[in-house]
Amino acid sequence: MKKLLLFSILACLSLLVCGQQRTRTLLSGVITDQKSGQPLAGASVTLADSKQGTTTDSSGNYTLRNIPFGHTIVEASFEGYKTIVEHIDVVAGTNTKNFVLVSSVVENEAVMVTAVGAATSIRKAPIPVTRMNKTELLSVASTNIIDAISRQPGVSQLTTGPAVSKPIIRGLGYNRLVVINDGVRQEGQQWGDEHGIEIDENSVSRIEIVKGPASLIYGSDAMAGVVNIITTTPAPQNTIRANLLGSYGTNNRQRSFFGSIGGNQHGFNWNAWGDYVGAADYKNKYDGRVWNSKFNERNAGGYVGYNGAWGFSHIIVSNFNQKLGVVEGERNPDGSFVKALPGGIDGQPVQADFNSITPSVPFQSIRHFKVIADNSFRVGTGRLSLNLGWQRNQRQEFGNADDPAEQSLYFDLHTFNYNTAYHFHDSNGWTTSIGIGGMAQNSRNKGVEVLIPEYNLFDIGSFVYTQKTKGKATFSGGIRYDHRSLDSKELLENNTPKFVAFTKNFSNVSGSAGMSYAAAQNLIFKANLARGFRSPSIPELASNGAHEGTNRYEYGDRNLQSETSWQGDLGMEINSDHFLVNASVFYNSIHNFIFYRKLEGSRGGDSLVMADGNLIPAYQFSQQSARLAGFEMLVDLHPHPFDWLHWQNTLSYVNGRFGQSIEGTRNVPFIPATRWITELRAELLPQGKKMRNLSLYVEADNTFSQNKPFTAYATETATKGYTLLNAGITTNIRSGNKTLFSMYLIGNNLTDVAYQNHLSRLKYTDVNPVTGRQGVFNTGRNVVFKINVPLQFETK
Repeated sequence: MKKLLLFSILACLSLLVCGQQRTRTLLSGVITDQKSGQPLAGASVTLADSKQGTTTDSSGNYTLRNIPFGHTIVEASFEGYKTIVEHIDVVAGTNTKNFVLVSSVVENEAVMVTAVGAATSIRKAPIPVTRMNKTELLSVASTNIIDAISRQPGVSQLTTGPAVSKPIIRGLGYNRLVVINDGVRQEGQQWGDEHGIEIDENSVSRIEIVKGPASLIYGSDAMAGVVNIITTTPAPQNTIRANLLGSYGTNNRQRSFFGSIGGNQHGFNWNAWGDYVGAADYKNKYDGRVWNSKFNERNAGGYVGYNGAWGFSHIIVSNFNQKLGVVEGERNPDGSFVKALPGGIDGQPVQADFNSITPSVPFQSIRHFKVIADNSFRVGTGRLSLNLGWQRNQRQEFGNADDPAEQSLYFDLHTFNYNTAYHFHDSNGWTTSIGIGGMAQNSRNKGVEVLIPEYNLFDIGSFVYTQKTKGKATFSGGIRYDHRSLDSKELLENNTPKFVAFTKNFSNVSGSAGMSYAAAQNLIFKANLARGFRSPSIPELASNGAHEGTNRYEYGDRNLQSETSWQGDLGMEINSDHFLVNASVFYNSIHNFIFYRKLEGSRGGDSLVMADGNLIPAYQFSQQSARLAGFEMLVDLHPHPFDWLHWQNTLSYVNGRFGQSIEGTRNVPFIPATRWITELRAELLPQGKKMRNLSLYVEADNTFSQNKPFTAYATETATKGYTLLNAGITTNIRSGNKTLFSMYLIGNNLTDVAYQNHLSRLKYTDVNPVTGRQGVFNTGRNVVFKINVPLQFETK
């Protein structure tokens, strides 16, 4: 597999050399304001399928050179104006396309590239899609990339301290959703409770979130949806662009320093970036400083590529390097946290320990290296996309205070990803793509302890997707077939089998059908029906060991079947001069939902297993039917002439129920509590000379009580609701026609509420013997300051 990737990279390099000799195709035009007719300087024009873009000059003119000819989607946008998304046919030679933008106080149009065969308008997608750009990501105070998106309707996070966040979409997470990074499926032991997403937050330029089954394009595991994280965005043609970003948070003293530089000269484009993040232990008013919640990161990446009339070839490299403490929550009789010392002694951390960004035992070291060959070629009248990736995830845990260098756990995961699709030329409103993709994976154990067996895995799937626009309606749908082969290896401990060798094969058919209907210019209805699936993960099939951080011994079950689901979605959007309403409802029926159940002993009672000198109850993964239903709603009121003032409300609700009762409960685990965020925001100075786009907001983040926990086997308990008061100020400081820098001042939990989120794993750590409160509480008051300095130079 490495040889195939190497061949692809060499092919890309040869195209970089010969690409400039191909046919020259040009698209140019002018972008103006509808009311005044004046040109808009700094407006953006983007071709999503060919990953090319530029900005307008002081006269509103733009030019894109060496672009692929044929049918494409072009996006014209400018802050404070409604984005235009149009289909155009580009011919060899010179093409002209002008855009007239209409001022708008709410942006609800954009191009998406996730969960469909090619780039398309979000408004035409039959399933709910959320897109966040760089400015929106900078406007939130977060500790990692998943934390940054967790405020979106229908999206939440399962956390183990500030460094570990796992995305949850509509009540489903872990291996039930897929994270994509620059076209490659992220693979990093995502089955684990303490395993986050190994992607640098500050390197991200855009995120697309698909809520609903996306197995049609991405195969197994995309039952809940997809989080598509995009870092590679070429600079405008004939420019060099740099960026400096610094931030500081008062609660855990988290600081980050990010820098990037990139250029684009006659189609040859490149980028390099680096990031340093350091955070001490966070605090709240109940626990004080939370011992060993610290972490640090040193990440780097970049790409090199060429964009021409024949398409593009990009080689993308990234390296994620994180060290983070594991919060165990053990306490002394006086309620203070315990620090593990050599000789089995329990010490007590001092102030210097809390302020350090170097984790103590136990801690994790995560390294994730990834190289991607991302290509698109003009073939005949259509386009062929080819995406190959190789990634290595090394996850080590150190837990021996007597020998801190001892690797208690060491997972070494190698994954080769491959995806290719042919996108036919649009004909009479039909847009069709066919493709094939999958991955080859092997995992090896190199630590002292072993939780799962070593294994080899191979996935392959093929799909066809089509979209038809007729009048006001857009119909879309497709079908996919997948096959997975798993070869699990034997392991002997003291001549006794700990893991028995076995092979398994899983096959499935998935698909979707939906439509969006523009009943009026400002009114859209959407409907979709999709079938998703998920093959059982290796821990579910073959676990044999004590689960870290829990009081249970887990056994896998090799007879588990694939999870399958049918989900229906209905949506509506109304966008007027005075308000925006976006609402969606869903119902998800899952067959063979995998969960764990307690085993009974041969003489009745619990089955107990000896682990580390203690008898603990035994569990085994099992299956039954489940259903999840819920809705999301966004309402933004901005009545004219006070359209600079927004009252925005988002509401998310999900309910999960098993088909049959389990120890007296039918509630599905890890269901987030209902959440209502209400925000009052003023957007001022849209055309300010020295200060522009001043935004001030205050919000109440209301999380309701979760009184429907999965109480079986003492897995979850009910969680009280809470309200957090947040506020922020953002603005751009300008000189002439350029932005010198942007400032962000963001305050979270300003009233310093002590609270526990229902999806925080730290909620279930030890009881404080002094207060009687169980677990560790979430972050207290935090004020974050960011400054972003953009730099750009023309090289014409």
